[in-house]
Order: sequence, then structure tokens, then C-alpha cells
Amino acid sequence: MTTPEVSIVIPLFNEEAVIQKLFDRIDSLLPTLPFSTEVVLVDDGSLDITRELIRRKCLVDDRYSAVLLSRNHGHQIALSAGLTHARGSRGIMVMDGDLQDPPELITSMLEKLEEGYDVVYAVRKKRKESPFKRLLYWTYYRIQRSVSNFRIPLDSGDFGMMSRRVVDKLNNMPEQSRYLRGMRSWVGFRQFGLPYEREARAAGETTYGFKQLLALAYNGIFNFSEFPVKFITRLGLYSILISAIYLTYVLVRRIFYEDVPAGFTTLIIAIVLFSGVQLISIGLLGEYVLRIYNQVRERPLFIVDKVIHGKVEKDG
Repeated sequence: MTTPEVSIVIPLFNEEAVIQKLFDRIDSLLPTLPFSTEVVLVDDGSLDITRELIRRKCLVDDRYSAVLLSRNHGHQIALSAGLTHARGSRGIMVMDGDLQDPPELITSMLEKLEEGYDVVYAVRKKRKESPFKRLLYWTYYRIQRSVSNFRIPLDSGDFGMMSRRVVDKLNNMPEQSRYLRGMRSWVGFRQFGLPYEREARAAGETTYGFKQLLALAYNGIFNFSEFPVKFITRLGLYSILISAIYLTYVLVRRIFYEDVPAGFTTLIIAIVLFSGVQLISIGLLGEYVLRIYNQVRERPLFIVDKVIHGKVEKDG
């Protein structure tokens, strides 16, 4: 079978409410494209009928391929599974299946790759979400930028397009705690930010809750920054400084005023202060130990149950 020029990788989890709209949108787009395109759908262990709808589509339309995972592995792992199966020779675009990311930007992104860029990342200029959620995203991206060891673009998610060589580099990176937008920036090469307006979901409710967002934020901070470790050192130094100041205060009160604060209060303050510092330090170190533990087990990133390609379904 001829190798497609461009691949579109779309991870899906419990998206039965929106998946037909996604198919209709892409079906309308594909005939207008001046380059051959495949669509790689990744089912991340859906509990509704998303998996079956993907199977039906791929078995009747050979422009679509499917990677059906054995269970829910998470958004970043599902994306990684799709990237390993994408065959696009000129570019690979990644997008979410809720149609907040417009697939019509595929031509503009490929044009930038043809200009010599290896990564085109979409920058969210406007996002149709609640003010509280927009504030959280805005704050997180700026905290991440301030503590990262290298430049990670502001207000940029996974939506974008990468050249074949960048995707090959990402596929060869063995990280278990995946944060693809950070890995994409770390790889380097020439990168371009393409602004767009992020739409509201086309249908259904998001399956990416606060817990998943928090885990993703942790990966962004701990995988690409030395700040947490340095923070422990600074916290210890500040604790010593505070203790020295308080000790000086107590000595001055004892020598000149002879009214040293009651010992119980002083003891409680010291215990709470140093216990808090120790617990924070243990927690931060634990995050790194957990990542090391997950890495050295060398388990595969994902388990593929079925693969559908060219209207043929096979075991993964």
C-alpha cells in the first residue's frame, strides 16, 4: 500500500457523542487536500461504543486506521501509540477528537513544514471555556515557563504537526511519564507557533478531568525542570534562617527583658515548621523516586489489542 504523505493521529476515549461529527468533518476535509492522508484513530480503552464505531469506520474506509488499546492508558500514552503507527512521510498531525482543534489547519501546518520547520505547534489565542479554567491554564503555562530548563511555548497543547524525523525521535524516547508537548520542545529543530481560536466541544462532556490535568501538570514540571529539587534546598535554607531569627529574638527577650515566651508555644511552632518542611521534601523526592521506579521496570508504554489497517483487522 502506498505510504501516505500526512497522518492525522486522534486519541479517543468515551467519545460516542461526538465521534460521528468528527467523521463527518474529516470526510468533508480529506477530498479537498492536495496530498494523500491517513487518519489514525486510537481507542484508549473506551467504556462506551466508541471502540465499535471506530471499528465500523475503519473496516469500510481504508483512509482510516485504528489502534485499539487493551485498556485505558491515558491521553499521552494513547497519543504515543498513534505516533508509533502513523506512516506519514511528510508530516504527522495530532489533534483531539472533540473538534476543539480544527482539522482544517492541516494544510497551513504542512506549508510551514515545507518552509523548513520541523514542528508547527498551535497557540491558543482564545479558548471557549469557563473563566476559572482559563485562569488555571494561563497560570500553569507561565509557572511552567518560569521553572523549565528550556523554552516550552506558552498556551500550546498537543495540537500541531511534526516532521517525520521529529516523530521518529519521539518514538525512540523511552520515557514512561509522557508529556509530549514538552518532549516535542526538547527535541529542538526549527519550530513555529501557529495561532488559532480553540472552539468549545462539538458534543458530549470532557473525559479529561481535574485529576488527569493535575497528573499532566506534574509531568510537565517534574520531567522538564530542576526546580522541585532546588526548592527543597531553598526551603531548608529558609527554615534555618527563620529558626536563627527566632532564636535571636528569644535570646534578646531573655537577656534584656527576661520574658522568654512560654516553652510550649515555642515547641509547637518549631515542630510544625520543621515537620512541614520534611513532609514537603519527602513528597517532592517521592515524585522523582516514583518516576525512576516506573522507568526501571521497563514495561511497555501500552498494550495493543487490535490494529485495523486497509480494512483488515489483526491482533496487536
